[in-house]
Amino acid sequence: MTETADDLSTPLGQDKPRRKRRLRLPFTAMQLLAVLLGLFLVAFAGFAIFNNDPLGGEPMTRIAIRDTKATDEKPAASDHGQEAKQDGKHEAKEAPKQAGEPKTVTMIDGSTGTRRDVVIGAGEAADKGEAAAASAPPPVMAGIDPKLLEKSRYGMIPVVAGDLKPFNVYAADADRAKAAKMPVVAIVIGGLGVGAAKTLDAIMKLPPAVTLAFTPYGSDPGKLAERARAQRHEIFLQIPMEPYDFPDNDPGPQTLLTSLSTDQNTDRLYWHLSRIQGYAGLTNFMGARFIATEPAMTPIIREAAKRGLGFFDDGSSPRSIAPQAANSAGVPFGKGDIAIDAVPTPTEIDRALNKLESAARERGAAVGTASALPVSIERISAWTKTLGDRGILLVPLTTAMLKSKSS
Repeated sequence: MTETADDLSTPLGQDKPRRKRRLRLPFTAMQLLAVLLGLFLVAFAGFAIFNNDPLGGEPMTRIAIRDTKATDEKPAASDHGQEAKQDGKHEAKEAPKQAGEPKTVTMIDGSTGTRRDVVIGAGEAADKGEAAAASAPPPVMAGIDPKLLEKSRYGMIPVVAGDLKPFNVYAADADRAKAAKMPVVAIVIGGLGVGAAKTLDAIMKLPPAVTLAFTPYGSDPGKLAERARAQRHEIFLQIPMEPYDFPDNDPGPQTLLTSLSTDQNTDRLYWHLSRIQGYAGLTNFMGARFIATEPAMTPIIREAAKRGLGFFDDGSSPRSIAPQAANSAGVPFGKGDIAIDAVPTPTEIDRALNKLESAARERGAAVGTASALPVSIERISAWTKTLGDRGILLVPLTTAMLKSKSS
């Protein structure tokens, strides 16, 4: 019997060592790779078939078609319902347009907020008007003096015409002789134009002497600004400016930034100026960093002077250089003294209003700022009804600005 080499090499009295078995997979590495590739292709095909993206991931622009003809023909009594519709509450169905009738499409650039009205329709009429309508600026509001407007690449913006200045022409009526003899308070409600419901509440529930400040955003800020002026409110335009925590805290498209050149910020300013008309002045929307940066802020104040506008500093930045810049440029200026609804509770709002009243008695004039919160509107409205009985006059912001300058 022949012994193998293993048998011969095994010591006496010991079993021969067992051979180590190698682990063998039931498939090769190439087979594993093929299976993984197949699973990827199946997943990709399923995504392509069932994903609802007909443009294959290309950039998209959402557009809203507005029936301008139907809007214009609505009676005045339905204005409130129309504004509610802009907030997303569709109260009535519009009559369908006839085939081939042009429609106006408002296109909004998602990165800049630029709005363009484009006429879409069949036939030669649409083809001829489309090029001109593509760059159509916002319409001029009713009751605006055309002499106080000039054309920019974004639309009509304010300008001085001889002795006429928007600050004087669009200032609300007030008894300035009476205001010169007694303490006065002005209240500015900001953040309007975005949200028709809250804007209409401020317009209709607050007395005309309360000044309303509109942002340049919203579906149709011009329509709401027209409504405010029709109710004899004085209006200001809020200019979005860079806060210290930008871009984490972003005021919105076309914000004025300290990192931009003067020409770039001026161009952005013109975009804001064209959104509405009929305002007596400008005010900052946020902007603690911008309003405290002299190289950035001074050209904006000079532009306000060039266009006959006042400037109101809401008082939120203690390092603001706006007072000095406005004084140097000869711009009518005002500054907020108390943020009325910094703590938006009835008790705290009433306490802030009492402080505003005391400040008016001490200095002759005081300005409070607030937002259009329901609680703010309710408490301010109640406070103003008895203000005259306490020997204090509620006046528009422009009147308080002029009194502060003269004193």
